[in-house]
Amino acid sequence: MLRNMTPNLTRRHLLGLGALQTAAALGLTRIGPAGPAHAATASASRRTGSADHTPALVIGSGYGAAVTALRLGEAGIPTLVLEMGRLWDTPGPDGKLFCTTGSPDHRSMWFRTRTEAPLAQFLWLDVVNKDISPYPGVLDRVRFDSMSVYVGRGVGGGSLVNGGMAVVPQRAYFSEMLPNVDAAAMYDRYFPLARRMLGVNTVDPVWFESTEWYRFSRVSRKHAANAGLRTVFVPNVYDFGYMQREAAGQAVRSALAGEVIYGNNHGKRSLDRTYLAAALGTGNVTVETLHRARAVRRQPDGTYVVTADRIDTTGKVVATRDIGCTRLFLGAGSLGSTELLLRARDSGALPDLSEHLGTGWGTNGNVMTARANHIWDTVGANQATMPVMGIDDWSNAANPVFAEIAPLPMGFEHWISLYLAITRNPERGTLYYDAATDAARLRWTPAQSRVSVDAARKLFDRINLRNATIYRYDLFGGNKTFADDFTYHPLGGCVLGRATDDHGRVRGAPGVYVTDGALVPGSIGVNPFLTITALAERNIERVLAEDYAR
Repeated sequence: MLRNMTPNLTRRHLLGLGALQTAAALGLTRIGPAGPAHAATASASRRTGSADHTPALVIGSGYGAAVTALRLGEAGIPTLVLEMGRLWDTPGPDGKLFCTTGSPDHRSMWFRTRTEAPLAQFLWLDVVNKDISPYPGVLDRVRFDSMSVYVGRGVGGGSLVNGGMAVVPQRAYFSEMLPNVDAAAMYDRYFPLARRMLGVNTVDPVWFESTEWYRFSRVSRKHAANAGLRTVFVPNVYDFGYMQREAAGQAVRSALAGEVIYGNNHGKRSLDRTYLAAALGTGNVTVETLHRARAVRRQPDGTYVVTADRIDTTGKVVATRDIGCTRLFLGAGSLGSTELLLRARDSGALPDLSEHLGTGWGTNGNVMTARANHIWDTVGANQATMPVMGIDDWSNAANPVFAEIAPLPMGFEHWISLYLAITRNPERGTLYYDAATDAARLRWTPAQSRVSVDAARKLFDRINLRNATIYRYDLFGGNKTFADDFTYHPLGGCVLGRATDDHGRVRGAPGVYVTDGALVPGSIGVNPFLTITALAERNIERVLAEDYAR
């Protein structure tokens, strides 16, 4: 089942999309030129007697991993991608790939019996989250003691579940956070390249001003202007031409049907439609799904072996494999990539890894809040799920904040303005390996989150004062006006220039590379996936030019 695609698809994209479609039709966990293998219904648990081998092994299929896989494939290097989640290209009983935010089912969350949405309540009633059957759903919420992290599960990683906001960070802040990266090259070459490859576009401003679907944004814009604050349009990877056809009744609704955090069935240019499709189209890249990489060790000859468990759709481990590789690229996200390396270092498998490993972790200053509007300031029963506008007060040296004007598509008028604020929070946590649980844990305290709350409160107190409005107390549980216990933007753990060199090469493990948000030191000031994509383009270009030329 092919979703809406980007325009001007290349032959490579079409070949890759064909491979995805064939794998989905056959219910396979292996996608690529080597042909079908490892059926998802396999039942016998086994361990291979000798390691399979691939020249390049990529762990994960999110932004950095997808970039890396494509460029390796273009260079003619046989590459295997291991993804923990499933391939989301097989319709469920309702004929759709993904369920809606308002009516979640087993497809929504990663092996849960109940959904765990950011909003816990409405009018203090437990009506937001629903009981579901355990399944390898598309969204996971990884919980630590004082912070939880939302991550995408499936071929395409976080691109399947995010709001699609493709924002270039302010240049001065980018240089502050990543001082060893040539900003001129990033802004002249790699950010434009990432935008083009991801299919970034912007809502038609004329349509925006008239459509009912963005009344909620226009109301928040008015309230911000009353407080002397600037709003900006924000680019997105959702196809706004498709959205306009949705609104006109000429296309199947997706963003206009309440689809976002549990996936979009149409219109969204997720990685399986862009980078990964092109990677598969090279004929050199294979993707294997439902594989959880859990250990890595170095061989005497300098190559690496990754141990991975293959699971079925009940979560049962049906096989354990050793996969050898000449070079290993970690793109399992801030949590996944860091955990693999921490386990390898602290278990003695890769004892020479940096002491900085696990440090520099942050939430990108995320905090969510909501305001109650006056009865005459209706936000609309119909709301598009793709954010297109933000309150940009980042240049305020005393209190820099960028706040996404977020949708709350409940299907009826509720007079709520919802925001995801990104604040400049200098606090950093530390990921560490806990041998007792064989998992990474996070040192992060509520006091560290309060820095973000205080910054966001200053901005929204100003808006409330000028508009004579108040906060909502009924949405986040415990009468909280600010949700500060989760992040959509986990960053750090393998910081560029500390745990790695300036191009993602892992210190103490020649031939191992980090490609994802673990490289960014805790904060970038905007939604980070465009930065992660551009950094991955920069880094793999250097790796191919230098490491593969030897």
